[in-house]
Amino acid sequence: MAFDVNHIREQFPILKREVSGNPLVYLDNAATTQKPQAVIDAIVEFYTQCNSNVHRGAHQLSDEATRRYEEAREVVAGFINAPAKEEVIWTSGTTEGINIVAKGMAQQLQAGDEVLVTEMEHHANLVTWQQACKLSGATLKVVPIHDTGELNEQAFTELLSERTRILSMPHVSNALGTINPIQSLTAQAKAKGALVLIDGAQGVAHGDVDVQAIGCDFYAFSGHKLFGPTGIGVLWGRKEVLETWPVWLTGGEMIETVTYQDATWGALPNRLEAGTPNIAGAIGMAAAIKWFQALDVDAVKAHEQALLDYALELAKDIPGMRIVGNAPKKIGILSFVIEGAHPADIGFLLDRQGIAIRTGDHCAQPLMKRLGVPGTARASFSIYNTFEDVEALFKGLKKASMMLA
Repeated sequence: MAFDVNHIREQFPILKREVSGNPLVYLDNAATTQKPQAVIDAIVEFYTQCNSNVHRGAHQLSDEATRRYEEAREVVAGFINAPAKEEVIWTSGTTEGINIVAKGMAQQLQAGDEVLVTEMEHHANLVTWQQACKLSGATLKVVPIHDTGELNEQAFTELLSERTRILSMPHVSNALGTINPIQSLTAQAKAKGALVLIDGAQGVAHGDVDVQAIGCDFYAFSGHKLFGPTGIGVLWGRKEVLETWPVWLTGGEMIETVTYQDATWGALPNRLEAGTPNIAGAIGMAAAIKWFQALDVDAVKAHEQALLDYALELAKDIPGMRIVGNAPKKIGILSFVIEGAHPADIGFLLDRQGIAIRTGDHCAQPLMKRLGVPGTARASFSIYNTFEDVEALFKGLKKASMMLA
């Protein structure tokens, strides 16, 4: 079936609105994606038809809510090719998933151990490991990048050693769009006996994710960057690792037995899911995945690549514009600076024209320092963006550049 971007756009109600009297041009997809009507309907249906807490309820509403909630887990497991649905742990998002791993790892690390991250990390996958190393006495090692935004694979090989206890790295850079060769890097790390965590926040909505093919131990991602609701995410982990992983939160649902003196933990996935979960979020996330899976993934990739290629071509006509991050393999993220213009001013002037981008350090302050910029303006493309959106961006940039000159 041919890729029909107009048909896709019709399924996103928010794309019909105006901003400052202009049609909305939404190019902030790396921060969060918009939601199709199918996702909105799934959440509304839950709250209007079977809202109840899950598990142990002695009534029909609870049974229906539990069934939908656990079916959502199965949908996620199938989407990422997880061997078992019990390996799918619901979280509030990628950040919580990384913290579950880092907090647990901090209890196992000791002086002399090393944690390996990269220069392109989002703060969520950097600050967490800084803290884990401070608590344990382990050493944090950082793999450098090339000026293009690609990972320095030779340096990676040199920094990886028998002392490396865990490699934690992004599938895709949120600030640059760089796609990392996670399968080959994971294989190298596993050969040294290290655990591997992949931050999949930016990677999951841009093509197939197969955790078994990647070979990692953990893969974390968020629903809101996959056309799903905010406040819901997943930490996938290999069953044999998760079964003995230190618990993250304690309380209801995650226990097996409790006395006044002690408690024992339940089986997966409950042991890592304390308290009332985000039931509507899980159901909404499953609806988003089902919606996405009905599309031709190769066509989606080709469309987003075409948008990026067109943007790179138009960028040549903007005086003083410099693209930040030129890796040969990248998703539709265009980070840039314009000589003499502050990114925040660019963002403000584009917003007045109905064009939504993001500006700043993109939760990657050390990366910005490495690249020699205080921050960038970032336009990020998704499945519902059009060539007209790209043209509107550069028409807006020309107008903004003249105003800031």
